[in-house]
Amino acid sequence: MIAYLKLSGKMGGSATTFPGQKIVNLLLFIALLVVGGVFVATNASWALYVVIFLSLALGVLGVIPIGGGDMPVVISFLNSFSGIAASAAGFVILNNVLIVAGCLVGASGIILTVIMCKAMNRTLGNVLFGSFGATGGEAQEVEGEMKAISTEDAYYILEAAESVIFVPGYGMAVAQAQHAVKELGEILEKNGAEVRYAIHPVAGRMPGHMNVLLAEADVPYEQLCEMDDVNAIMESVDVAIVIGANDVVNPAAGEDESSPIYGMPIINVHQAKTVFALKRGQGAGFSGLVNTLFFRENTRMIYGDAKATMNDLVGQFKD
Repeated sequence: MIAYLKLSGKMGGSATTFPGQKIVNLLLFIALLVVGGVFVATNASWALYVVIFLSLALGVLGVIPIGGGDMPVVISFLNSFSGIAASAAGFVILNNVLIVAGCLVGASGIILTVIMCKAMNRTLGNVLFGSFGATGGEAQEVEGEMKAISTEDAYYILEAAESVIFVPGYGMAVAQAQHAVKELGEILEKNGAEVRYAIHPVAGRMPGHMNVLLAEADVPYEQLCEMDDVNAIMESVDVAIVIGANDVVNPAAGEDESSPIYGMPIINVHQAKTVFALKRGQGAGFSGLVNTLFFRENTRMIYGDAKATMNDLVGQFKD
């Protein structure tokens, strides 16, 4: 419920905390164990209703202190729990298929959760209990200013580019721009450019989000590159096009020790010769952190809907 509300924008993406929150959650968990034991021992219906209520309260209070930027990890973790629940149900009704399927979902979910935590250079405990995003979006002083560019000027730079890397983020998903991105990539290839798509392990709002969208647009699998592979060649890239991504390309992760994402591996698009950052506006990303990439000398901002921008660039080439 909370993950849905945060991801859909119906609830703020920042972490929600209050004094003694962890103590309250611990007491709720202990109460759950006690009342659960009472239910097993007495089969009292009231105890079952109390367990359901306490479980719901613990779920809500356990997720609200987790910032929106960590939601992909939380969703993967909750998916793992769903598998464990299915497996437990299988033991209750003596269904071997449900037991095995639940174990597979539970195991794969926790493995993916660990992989994503490593990609963020953080522990699962820090994600669940660190209240990331509670204060991270407050004043970060950044020198310089965002420099906007028109699609017409961007077209001239792309026309001369020999290598282009697309870095998709949640902005591409919101605008449903994957098909336009793929079309622009094909045009650039025909124009002589080498095109790649750089995928960060936690880009988007759920595990594998960007991979699924690009696969839907029939982007060739061999053009999808992992973070380490593209970082090794980023300095030779003519143009990097960031489509609605924020934290996964934020140089503060390696430069600002006071940043909440310091130490998180990112796609080093700031090392490219030119960076086009597509954003709907000048606000901070979903996690509330200011992206210092947008203030770099080699970065130009293209404001507006990502799909409209991509289609505009495609039209520039066709004209």
